[in-house]
Amino acid sequence: MRKVLNLNAVWKFSKQDVIEAKEPAYSDLDWETVTLPHTWNAIDGANGNEYDRRACWYRKALTLSEADRNNRVYIEFQGANSVADIYLNGRYIGQHRGGYSTFRFDLTEHFQFGGPNVLAVKVDNSAIEDVYPLRADFTFFGGIYRDVNLIVVNPVHIDLMDQGSPGVYIIQEEVTGDSARLKVRTRITNAYAEESKVRLWIELLDQTGKIAGISGAEVNLAAGDTAAVDLALTIKNPLLWEAAPDAHLYKARVTLQRYNDTVDEAVIPFGVRYFHVDPDRGLYLNGRAVRLHGVARHQDRKDRGWAITACEHDEDMALIQEIGANSIRLAHYQHDQYFYDLCDRAGMVVWAEIPFITRMSESDLSGENAKSQMTELIRQNYNHPSVLFWGIQNEIQIGSKNVEQVRKVVRELHELTRQEDPTRLTTMANMFIVDDKDEYNYITDVIGYNKYYGWYNGKAEEFGPWIDRFHEINPDTSLCISEYGAEGIIEYHTDQPVVKDYTEEYHALYHEQVWKIFEQRPFLWATYVWNMFDFGANVRDEGGVKGRNNKGLVTYDRKVKKDAFYMYKAHWSTTPFVHIAGKRHLERAGNSIDLKVYTNCKSVSLFVNGVKTVTLSGSDRVLVFKSVALGEGYTQIEVVAEDETGSFTDQTVFKKVAAVNPCYSAPAEDKGEMVANWFTLPEHDDNEPWVEVEIPEGVYSSGDTLQDLMADEAAKSVVIRVLGDLTQIPMYGMMENFKVDALAAMDNDSLLFNKRAINKLNQELIKIKKQAGKVR
Repeated sequence: MRKVLNLNAVWKFSKQDVIEAKEPAYSDLDWETVTLPHTWNAIDGANGNEYDRRACWYRKALTLSEADRNNRVYIEFQGANSVADIYLNGRYIGQHRGGYSTFRFDLTEHFQFGGPNVLAVKVDNSAIEDVYPLRADFTFFGGIYRDVNLIVVNPVHIDLMDQGSPGVYIIQEEVTGDSARLKVRTRITNAYAEESKVRLWIELLDQTGKIAGISGAEVNLAAGDTAAVDLALTIKNPLLWEAAPDAHLYKARVTLQRYNDTVDEAVIPFGVRYFHVDPDRGLYLNGRAVRLHGVARHQDRKDRGWAITACEHDEDMALIQEIGANSIRLAHYQHDQYFYDLCDRAGMVVWAEIPFITRMSESDLSGENAKSQMTELIRQNYNHPSVLFWGIQNEIQIGSKNVEQVRKVVRELHELTRQEDPTRLTTMANMFIVDDKDEYNYITDVIGYNKYYGWYNGKAEEFGPWIDRFHEINPDTSLCISEYGAEGIIEYHTDQPVVKDYTEEYHALYHEQVWKIFEQRPFLWATYVWNMFDFGANVRDEGGVKGRNNKGLVTYDRKVKKDAFYMYKAHWSTTPFVHIAGKRHLERAGNSIDLKVYTNCKSVSLFVNGVKTVTLSGSDRVLVFKSVALGEGYTQIEVVAEDETGSFTDQTVFKKVAAVNPCYSAPAEDKGEMVANWFTLPEHDDNEPWVEVEIPEGVYSSGDTLQDLMADEAAKSVVIRVLGDLTQIPMYGMMENFKVDALAAMDNDSLLFNKRAINKLNQELIKIKKQAGKVR
């Protein structure tokens, strides 16, 4: 029978890239002793632009008794970022390229049973040109940051070498409320040197343990052969998996017998459901319309990076459930299998995706690594009922070089995904500059857009007109908002919130305005807040905070729920509560304040210094008590909400002060335009005459990428003179592959990429001829 031995304890670790570390005799006595999950750049990866990316080594001693000599031995890594090379007793076992999926290697031929073995693992977190992601707005933490297991199995076993999958696929051929017709595909391996006759036995069990279906077959396997065996089963009157707490799950118990002895067994949780998305009405799950109230999640945690355990996963899920969300976009890569299991049990609809993001490799224009990661994602998560959508790209290289090759890879990823799993829908997240009629709106089954009206460009109110226009132009395209959000830093506060002031008040007001727009448009198949949690983003330096994206509804350490968290809870959750917004804005300059309250109760009464003053209806979820008087010193505020289940309270105090506390404001240079805290803008003469520029062939212009412009000394000099030294921007690495015209479209409110600056840039650049073969 199968044995799974966890190997997380007692590893030796070194930041030195020493190839001799693969040899058993190499001394690692002076190496650090660590426990998995582990990462070496958890702190510096979220504190600024530069962080430690390199190749590091891990070593561990392994022992199995002589009793296991006739078995097969596999090593399983559930996540190591980003390229891992495996050695056993000095022998090279293999390499895995990709930091987010499970991968396994067969150690049997080089394993010393009854004796010591040395496992050495080189994990390279350097920038590698053909392993995704290449660039993105989040930190790429390094290390063996998920569990490692040793799996010991009989030579006849359920296949462990199928792209890290469980080797069992429960294919939902037709599901209705009356029956679920399934096909269970089991991949069986015979590692014996002789033919083996195997009995495959499958039992489907409901949540009570009652048998819901049963089937079996005799299988003859040639020596060294692997075969996929399909068995048909039907569940009558199935209990369907729903987007609701305690969603119903079945189990498939898959058993292999040889000579009447059980040699291997796997238990696979699964759920049955049917769904489709309508362009006018959104998602239908099991025949009922379901509004997907979604949040996006990154997996990292303050001071831990990606090296998190089940405890942290559980806490994240509890917070997502508390807010009342019923869908999660697991961005921008494959997450831990444990978290997909949590989503199954919690009834969370999942958008799962690969890190094909921002920029495509210039050394691999066929996208092989993206396709490999897509295959792993699908096969490893095939049995999770929570996964309804496979995401094939996020903001990939719009308006940059290699455009046609990128589009070809996106089309091929869609085709690959449909081939691997025709039972689910493909999707992707387009950058907001994609044209409403672009081909990217029609490649996948459904589409998402990352839009940031009210933060990076425009006003929050512009969401409505854009959504309606897109829906009118593309009536057969099912649209969701895959990202939207604003920065909200809990130390910053104001009574008069404005865009890009980084205050918690603007963060909450933004979400109030945007959610009201989304709520009125049921044809949106989902909306995903960016992000549920603050997360590490080494490329950022905003609002006085380096290395972090602060758009989360909860802080990076998960200790503080921002006011916007409670705004969504008021709209999404059925658990009654009341929350006073602005409690961290303790000191108030003025004689009165407007007090904002979030609630899902029927009414809320306000008490000031113990005296009841007014009661408001809670039907709007967002209540404002106007002109609440503040006395000298401290004023005690309490609100009491009422509904049919009882009463609920929240309270705080405010201190009246003579002047606004400057600590409540972001540093002056960090407010306003997004680029203002990155570098000093060149001075422009706004009265300089406008010159219409015609761009001939063979010269530089704003139609070239920043990378190509900066590679030519004359063009570089013009760019620096007109736009400033862009290489000093922390996010330059994400920008350099975009054409300047595309960057201008992304940031149309910017002082940097305004029309006059682009016009001036082109006036100068067209004087510079391109050298043959220099620009791709």
